[in-house]
Amino acid sequence: MPFGLALALAAAVSAQSTPAAAPPPPNVVLIVADDLGVGDVGCYGQTKIRTPHVDALAAEGIRFTRYYSGAPVCAPSRCALLTGLHTGHAAIRANKEILPEGQEPLPAGTMTLARHLKAADYRTAAIGKWGLGGPGSVGAPEKQGFDSFFGYLCQRRAHRYYPPYLWRNGERVVLEANADGKRGAYAPDLMTKEALDFIASAASDRPFFLLLSFTLPHVDLDVPDDSLAAYAGAFPERPYDGDMGFYRAHATPHAAYAAMVSRLDRDVGSVLAALRDRGLDERTIVLFTSDNGPSGWGGADPKFFRSTAGLRGVKGTLYEGGIRAPLVARWKGRIAPGSTSDVLAAAWDLFPTIAELAGAAAPEGLDGVSLAPTLLGSGESQRKHDRLVWEHHEDGGSQAVRLERWKAVRNDVDSLGDAAPIELYDLSTDPAETRDVAASHPDVVKRVREILASDRTASPIFRFE
Repeated sequence: MPFGLALALAAAVSAQSTPAAAPPPPNVVLIVADDLGVGDVGCYGQTKIRTPHVDALAAEGIRFTRYYSGAPVCAPSRCALLTGLHTGHAAIRANKEILPEGQEPLPAGTMTLARHLKAADYRTAAIGKWGLGGPGSVGAPEKQGFDSFFGYLCQRRAHRYYPPYLWRNGERVVLEANADGKRGAYAPDLMTKEALDFIASAASDRPFFLLLSFTLPHVDLDVPDDSLAAYAGAFPERPYDGDMGFYRAHATPHAAYAAMVSRLDRDVGSVLAALRDRGLDERTIVLFTSDNGPSGWGGADPKFFRSTAGLRGVKGTLYEGGIRAPLVARWKGRIAPGSTSDVLAAAWDLFPTIAELAGAAAPEGLDGVSLAPTLLGSGESQRKHDRLVWEHHEDGGSQAVRLERWKAVRNDVDSLGDAAPIELYDLSTDPAETRDVAASHPDVVKRVREILASDRTASPIFRFE
C-alpha cells in the first residue's frame, strides 16, 4: 500500500474512533421590558404600534400564549424571575422602598439564576433596571451573581429617562448634560450601547448570560424626538397634564407611548443584529418578556392600545391583564421557527429552563419547571404545573391561583384575612374574568382556599396585616 494512502486511512480510522467534542453551552440573552402589556407587540395582536424586531423574533422561534409574569409590579416580579420562586415563597413580595435610594434587598447569598450560571463558568452581566437592592446593600447585583452591572439600582429613580447618574458595579456614573443644560443622555440608549459592547467582548470559549432589563415603556412618558416623530399626528390626543404629581406631563401621550414601545423594539433589533454580526445566532438563546402588565396611570392608555389584549386589569392587580405577559424565545437551529405553545408557564420557570439549556441542572426546591422540552420540540415530556400562585402585598393585599381552566382572585386580604371572598373565573369560557362563578363551584373554591393557606411561607417583612 502506498505510504500516503496508509497515512490517510490511519487518519480516517483515528477520526472515527475519536468522540466528537460536545458543543459549548449556549449564550443566554434575557430581555425584560418594563410595564409592556401582552397586547403591546404585533405578534400578540397589536395593530397601532410597530414592533417588527420582536415580531421577527417570534417568527424565528416560539411564542407562548399562556405565560405569566412573576408579580403585578416590578421588584417582586424580578425576584421571581431570578430565584425561580413564586411570590408565596420568594424573599421580595412588594415594591418596598429603602430611602434614600433603592428597594428591599435580596438577602445575602440568595441562589439567583446569575449565581447558578456563574458557578457553571458563565460570564454574567445585568444591564438596565435592578430594583432588588440599593447601592452598597447585600442585594446589589454584583453581590447576587453578576460579574458586572450598569443601570439604575433604584426603580423609583428609573422613572426618569434622563437621569443625572447611573450605577456601574457599585460606582456612581455621572452623566453629562446636553448643551442646553436640561437633558443628558437617554438612559435606554446607554443601556443598549452597554449591551452591544458586552456582546462584542464575548469570548469564543466561554458562554455568557446577559440580563437586559430595559425601562421602556414604563412611565414617565418620555422619548427622544426622532422616535416621537414617527407617530406625530397618528392618533387622537388629549394632553396628559401630569396631575398625578410624580409623573411628567406630555402633550401627545398616545404618540409618546407608541414611540417608546417602538424604540424598545428598535433596541431589541440592535441586540439581535449584534449577535448576528458576531456569528452568535446559533450559539445564543434569546428570550423576550415583560415584568408585568401595562400601567394604567402616568398618561399611559392601555384601553386605547388594547395593551392587555382585552383582558381585565392592569399593572398592580392580579387579574389577567396585570400579570399576563409576552414570552418569545429563539435559538436558531434548535427551536422550531414560527411555533407557539399554550403550556401554562410563569416567570419562575425561566430559572430551571435556562439552567437546563445551559447544562447546569437547577437546584432543588424551585417552584418553576423547565420549559426546555417545549422549546426543543419534545413537548410530550414537558412537566406541567398543576397550579400557579401569586401574593401581592400592596393595595390592600391580594392573592391569586391559576388551575388550568380556573383562575381565582382574593382581594382585601390585609383587612379581611382568610375571610376575604374568593372570586372564581372559568378562563376557558371567560378569559376576561367578567363572571364570578364561585357560588356555583364550591369544590374549586375549597381547593383554592387550601392552596392559598398551604402553598406559601410566612415572610418576616411582607405580611398580610
